[in-house]
Amino acid sequence: MNAGWFKVLCVPLLLLYFFNLSGQEYAERYRLQARKTLQPITLDGKLQEDIWSTSQPAVNFQQSFPEDSVPAHAQTKIMISFDDQFLYISGICYEKTDKPDVVTSLRRDFNWPDNENISIYIDPYNDYTNGFTFGLTPLGVQREGLVTNGGDVRTDWDNKWFSAVQQYDDRWEFEMAIPFKTLRYDERNDQWNIVFLRNNLKLNERSGWTIVPQGFNSSAFAFAGRLTFDSPLPAAGANFVVIPFLASNVNKDFEEEGTPSERNLDAGFDAKVGVTSALNLDLTVNPDFSQVEVDRQVTNLSRFEIFFPERRQFFLENQDLFGEGGFRNTRPFFSRRIGIAQDTAGGAIQVPILYGARLSGKLGQKWRMGFLNMQTRQENGATLTGIDEPEDSHRLLSQNYTVGVLQRQVFDRSNIGIIAVNRQAMNFEEGDSTLSTSEYNRVMGFDYNLISSDGRWEGDFYYHQSFDPDQRDDPFSGGAFLRYNTTRLEIGMISSFVGQGYNAEVGFVQRKNIFRFTNFGEYRYYPDSRKINNHGPTGRWTYITDLDFNRTDFGYTLGYQFQLNNTASLWFGFNETFEKLLSDFEPLDEYILPENSSYTWRTFEAEFNTDRRKLLSLSGEVEAGGFYNGNIVNLVAGLNYRYQPYLNLALDAEYNYLDLPGEFGEAEFWLISPRVDLTFTDKLFLTTFVQYNEQSDNMNVNARFQWRYKPVSDLFVVYTDNYFPNSFKAKSRALVFKVTYWLNI
Repeated sequence: MNAGWFKVLCVPLLLLYFFNLSGQEYAERYRLQARKTLQPITLDGKLQEDIWSTSQPAVNFQQSFPEDSVPAHAQTKIMISFDDQFLYISGICYEKTDKPDVVTSLRRDFNWPDNENISIYIDPYNDYTNGFTFGLTPLGVQREGLVTNGGDVRTDWDNKWFSAVQQYDDRWEFEMAIPFKTLRYDERNDQWNIVFLRNNLKLNERSGWTIVPQGFNSSAFAFAGRLTFDSPLPAAGANFVVIPFLASNVNKDFEEEGTPSERNLDAGFDAKVGVTSALNLDLTVNPDFSQVEVDRQVTNLSRFEIFFPERRQFFLENQDLFGEGGFRNTRPFFSRRIGIAQDTAGGAIQVPILYGARLSGKLGQKWRMGFLNMQTRQENGATLTGIDEPEDSHRLLSQNYTVGVLQRQVFDRSNIGIIAVNRQAMNFEEGDSTLSTSEYNRVMGFDYNLISSDGRWEGDFYYHQSFDPDQRDDPFSGGAFLRYNTTRLEIGMISSFVGQGYNAEVGFVQRKNIFRFTNFGEYRYYPDSRKINNHGPTGRWTYITDLDFNRTDFGYTLGYQFQLNNTASLWFGFNETFEKLLSDFEPLDEYILPENSSYTWRTFEAEFNTDRRKLLSLSGEVEAGGFYNGNIVNLVAGLNYRYQPYLNLALDAEYNYLDLPGEFGEAEFWLISPRVDLTFTDKLFLTTFVQYNEQSDNMNVNARFQWRYKPVSDLFVVYTDNYFPNSFKAKSRALVFKVTYWLNI
């Protein structure tokens, strides 16, 4: 590879020094004082304590949708207090209509855009990047999460806090009590950044304490006000939580005749240890993920591996530290490589994890760190996914995985960090040809993440290199991403390169030996209309070569989008694609497109969704036109009906029709996925998910019952079945019982 390209990609990084402006404007304009209370607060949602009538309120909420910088039609008032144990937040959400609340279910960690709610976003570090969020619906359903990247929310974080809601004809009132042990903060810091955000779907209105321009994330800390405390904060104190579990399962493999049913009884635990007020140690011993919902199946007509998101709880918390290095298709660490392998037939299997430890959090005001170590058991007849597999070798040794990340905040909201990833085979014997991995694989590199203080500039720049026992040519990957966003305009560029020898076995690397360059843009018009919020053209252009600059792929998309005030949307576009195959490609069984052949085709696309606030909503996508040397029709439809807040019924369906020249070139694929989600109470849930997939010749049934019998303590019953869809002959079946208990020590 020409080294000059790396210098070209680094030039924007140097220029971004000038894009970081002061982040103090909102902090000076919007200030709220929290007074310490000496009287006990009864958490009943009635706001009868004296502290609430004498506290300074956050008032005069402003719209951010469907307009911005105008007063909200339904106003909100919020007050904050504290004592030696809790941060208290109370408020009044006034109503301007007698329409029923839009609350889709009673399930914790509700989907923010689809539910009426009040949410509070807290940045106790004052780095405008990381923090916590706590939210409530008018029915008292809770939502908590970690805030990353200045405003993104990850609701996989669970912790104890308390709340109450009272409803009246013209308003609903709430109280929250958040233990200081739940938060990570520096008690010497008496000022925090804070965002108050209300989603009022009855009026189709989003509003907040501070002004947020349209086109920006309403929860972004770039638009945070400042919370001050009138007395010193209490020390966080010791925080030690143990979450033991007991799990029993019965499973049966019907495809291997004569295979007996397997019965297992497992026990283990997770633990959370507050090392400091801002640094947390998470431990897991013999973890069990049997309660995790199955992956959503997809129809894959591409040449590359599909990215499936992580769903296992232990790996989700602080995932932005460990799992967001590089770009989406060039991650140096992808947690699904740990504990998930494939058997000799290529099917997915679980490799037991013996233990794991994760240390993560803040080191002072500017530093953030993460350290992860996991140990898996030896497993015969298996090979890891994502590796260059030794042929005919399927003895998987016990593996140790280590990831270390260190970040330093620079400017107001940006950070620069280093990452190191190591996979180590235990008791490796050189020359043993039966082993399915090499002795080790390592990746090291740096990332620079840019977020300007005004939220207009966002960027990501990285360089990573892999290390193996056998020296490889071009063992590197790098890239640059830069986006500029205003209320009307969004433009950006992405460029990346991946060497042929770049081997991130614990990462996700979709392609090697490529240089990719992409431009994208969108312009939004805001008409004076009661129905249309904004509309405008969109475009994307991609050019891909190998590292010798021989073109392998080219494509562009031109489209036009409409966003309606009632949450409905419409987009349609035109695509042109060119691909040169660098290896044989089999889009259909027995239909092979040969290596070095080239194809150009064009397609038309359209996407829509109806008003999501309605009890019945629809969505759909259609694509029609060319596909390599033939044609394709792709139809995707979604239907959702809710009997709120107790029942959600969903039906997703995808149909693909391929017409390629030749004897084996015609095929149809259906993927049908009905889903029933019952929330009997805010503690009792039942979800049944069925997936019929013609491409993989499989029908999967997954039913999951959950009883939250105490805060953050659960009983799960999970039933999973796999069938051949035509004959309904069983492939496999499993039944799991699992109980967890949150124990504060």
